[in-house]
Amino acid sequence: MNQDTIASAALVLRNARTQRQTIGRISESHGISGLDAAYAVAEVNISDRLEHGARIIGLKVGLTSRAVQQQLGVDQPDFGVLLDDMAYNAGDHVPMARLIQPKVEAEVAFVLGKDLTQPHPSYAEFLSVLAYALPAIEIVDSAITDWKITLVDTVADNASSGLFVLGDQPVGIGQCQLSELGMTLYKNGQSASTGTGSACLGHPLRAAYWLACTLGRRGTMLKAGQVILSGALGPMVPVVAGDQVNVHIGTLGHVSCHMV
Repeated sequence: MNQDTIASAALVLRNARTQRQTIGRISESHGISGLDAAYAVAEVNISDRLEHGARIIGLKVGLTSRAVQQQLGVDQPDFGVLLDDMAYNAGDHVPMARLIQPKVEAEVAFVLGKDLTQPHPSYAEFLSVLAYALPAIEIVDSAITDWKITLVDTVADNASSGLFVLGDQPVGIGQCQLSELGMTLYKNGQSASTGTGSACLGHPLRAAYWLACTLGRRGTMLKAGQVILSGALGPMVPVVAGDQVNVHIGTLGHVSCHMV
């Protein structure tokens, strides 16, 4: 697409997030169509963040739920970039003032112990670079009014990325059956979302491997120390300031945060 159109769409999204005001679908207002154009819009805003001192510390996989894919009429996930100022630790206070219309999801996070040097890795090569898994809370956020997104809109908006919280205790990849993990997300002490590891593209590692292969085709490879958020294990839950979120994911354990 025309680069001026991509730059204009990126600026509208960037201003929406800065001003914390939602906008209509840029797929309609700017005629952004197709994944290549949508990722190009996202890359403009990521580049702007990097120029202002942010660092890339990982990536997230979105649209891993078959039900959500069917709802949006797509047959594959998408991905977004995680920056250093998005990261929080278990038990932290998470500032809602940075977000527009946040929702929380429970996920399995993976951390790389080594660089992935193959652009088209086998599954075994991919597994060999993973150091451990952690329970995680992703706080997704959309600049599009009422979350009425299309695939193009969420991709252009960096896969609706907001913030994320990682658990404290790393667990070896081979120490639990990830597809069988049961998940419960509690909001203010009440169960608000449940699910299993198999809800995430059939298996959280399958979602993470999809990311590695997709990035390789785009000329990017995962690096040691980077985080992969592999996708939601159950429905997302809206949150506001004052909410306490606690997540239990089977043998991966517990992670919590407080919205302020």
